[in-house]
Amino acid sequence: MEQPLTKKEQTRNRILDAAGQGFRSQGYAGIGVDGIAKAAGVTSGAFYAHFGSKDAAFQEALIAGLDEVIAEVPIFQRKSGLSWVVDFADYYLGRPHRDDLACGCAMTTLTPEMARASKELRKIYELKMSEIADIFAEGLADGSKTNRLGRAWAMLAVLTGGLNITRAVDTSDIANYIADSLKKTVAQIAGKTRDLNEQ
Repeated sequence: MEQPLTKKEQTRNRILDAAGQGFRSQGYAGIGVDGIAKAAGVTSGAFYAHFGSKDAAFQEALIAGLDEVIAEVPIFQRKSGLSWVVDFADYYLGRPHRDDLACGCAMTTLTPEMARASKELRKIYELKMSEIADIFAEGLADGSKTNRLGRAWAMLAVLTGGLNITRAVDTSDIANYIADSLKKTVAQIAGKTRDLNEQ
């Protein structure tokens, strides 16, 4: 039986949630410690007591965000069976997810920050994204392991890059057209899928 979180742990989680949503919606440069603390309902001093720096909070938010994907994609795969790629693309490129920057996927919102990140943080990102690619590849059929992994990376690139483009354009009809086109592309890249419930 899990022990209930202490008040300190609850506060830390609240700050981390606020940091994750702030970084996703406004970018690393767009929000400061004071803004994160205010959103979490704590003082800036409390923020520093828990994380020490904005960089440390960003690292924790990145890890937490990518761990969400690592935990949720296998659930999605098993729930949807053979149609998991189509269903995932529909969700990922769909209007509700597209419009929700703060609570949207960390793969899309935080990836652009990695080009300016430290070597240490890029390594963490690489390891987490590689784990996600492996999970995608596990749900693909046909071809060698290397081939399936290559298709998985291509799918991730289309999904994350494509979602950024749909968010960047101003006209909703164009965004929808791009999203629909990308959904077809993702399905083509994936090819045949595996029903992981049959393992």
